[in-house]
Amino acid sequence: MLELAITEYFVRYLQQRDNLAPQDLERLKAIRTTHASFGPGEVIVPAHVMETRSCMMLRGLSARSHRLVGRPDDRVITALHVPGDFVDLHGFILAGLDHAVIAVGPTEVELIEHEELIQITENFPHLTRLLWMATLIDAAIHRQWLVAAASLRSSAHLAHLLCEIYTRLSAVGAASGGQFQLPLLQRELADILGYSPIHVNRAVRDLRDRGLIRWSGSDIVIIDWNGLVLLSRFDPAYLDLERVRR
Repeated sequence: MLELAITEYFVRYLQQRDNLAPQDLERLKAIRTTHASFGPGEVIVPAHVMETRSCMMLRGLSARSHRLVGRPDDRVITALHVPGDFVDLHGFILAGLDHAVIAVGPTEVELIEHEELIQITENFPHLTRLLWMATLIDAAIHRQWLVAAASLRSSAHLAHLLCEIYTRLSAVGAASGGQFQLPLLQRELADILGYSPIHVNRAVRDLRDRGLIRWSGSDIVIIDWNGLVLLSRFDPAYLDLERVRR
């Protein structure tokens, strides 16, 4: 495994939301990480295992995957992680995760020793608050998924997901011009949205027919952003993209 400095995506993630003092930025960039690659569907972080490292997304997507008791072949996806996201920062505190994190398409990650995080939390209070903020935003995204699932029909629900993923990617410089990649199979979209693959297929077709998107393979082009936002009632406030005002 190749040793690297921490991904610039995470630095942008924090700078999008708050000012970083020179000493904080220097400490962030001094974090040493280990690079690892995963193929589609491979487990990046297993469930119920106490890890000594935390994992940050570098390229591709990953998903929080839950297996259902008594139905080992079924799963529910409760989060998607984009470049710059810590996928298991809460595992730094907890004795293992209650879910697995799996690769969605080809995925690259950076692994950070918990000892590095301990040193930061003991010596850099501002960075510690920002790490806490990252977990709070993660929780806010999860709550918004619940709201979207309860209040939106299939096409609008899918549109909301597309708006969110594009906004998160563009915030760290991983997408622009309305174009991004979403390497999800229809059955994986079904696991996320809670519909059958047939309903997902119809929702994709509906968004195309409305002239809102083009979708070919994993490549998505948003043609009408305002129309997509209006249909899905998307409000990015829960992503907390504005800098903290003090």
